[in-house]
Amino acid sequence: MSTDSNVNNSGTMFINSEISLPRIARFWLMLLFNIPSTICSMCLVFHILINRTQRQALHNHTILAILIFGLPIQFIDINFYLAFYHNGIVQPSTHSICLLWWFTDLCFYTGGIILMAWLAIERHIIIFHDRWLSTRSGRLLFHYLPLIILVTYSLLFYIIVIFFPPCEDTYDYTLPVCNASPCYQSYGIFTMWELIVNGSIPIFLEGIASVGLIIRVQVQRRRLYQSAQWGKQRRMIIQLFLVSGLNMSFNLPIYFIPILRLCGLPPDFGLQAELYFFFLGYFVIFLFPFASLCQYPQLRKVIKTRIFQFMPRQARHTTIVIPLAMKATPMNKPA
Repeated sequence: MSTDSNVNNSGTMFINSEISLPRIARFWLMLLFNIPSTICSMCLVFHILINRTQRQALHNHTILAILIFGLPIQFIDINFYLAFYHNGIVQPSTHSICLLWWFTDLCFYTGGIILMAWLAIERHIIIFHDRWLSTRSGRLLFHYLPLIILVTYSLLFYIIVIFFPPCEDTYDYTLPVCNASPCYQSYGIFTMWELIVNGSIPIFLEGIASVGLIIRVQVQRRRLYQSAQWGKQRRMIIQLFLVSGLNMSFNLPIYFIPILRLCGLPPDFGLQAELYFFFLGYFVIFLFPFASLCQYPQLRKVIKTRIFQFMPRQARHTTIVIPLAMKATPMNKPA
């Protein structure tokens, strides 16, 4: 996630400060985590799309949407960062590259946060109110329509503000994400909307829904344990706990610190910590596919089998037993 001015109201953050971790270290961290994460994401996407049972399962659709939103970050955003860390400049240095980087970094990361909030809410519906989804109209109202609205909103909002802004953008090719300061963020209404509606509210809703789900499971555990669907529901709960814990740990400070500034704290309050959380926010993208694997035991077995097939095997040591030659008996000499 970029250190953009929608959180800091400053387009010069990289000029004023940058985390002390060397760029070469950030380069290798991103590269080494992004490769296995991208492979895992692709495996999950193909597993859900190709397998008819998984494709039709309602509890997989939001997971699939989050994975698809993460792929542009893994393929475009992360690779732009790697190129910048290696070259020290945005290359090629064109406006279109900056716009693409802004759109990928802001739209798909923020969209993923919004979808994770819906994932936590949807788990309540699937586990405790499954009758709402028993009819076609119920599935449309409580499942498909919210997902379509959230995906469409995320895409349209950032397409409009980035590619059709009411102002003129400026680009700095010597800074990451071209300084990550689209001109629309200079408008107070857009800044507040992005901070509160697109970021803070989804994060807090996800936390409340996740904690509420755990409490409801404890209260109604006897009924749930007797359910024939408990095995699948248990995997969904574990998955949500892992995903929400990961998302809240890294993203909550990103939106909570600016709110504290709005409440009267100094403008530079928590700046260095915020910079680190911006960088660590990418580990939500890196680790989300692995956290999601707990819901797909068959895919885990396939991945483990493939990994063991490619691992170098130890050479087999064959012991050949050679019988000792019997001591020759001397022949009797003739008298």
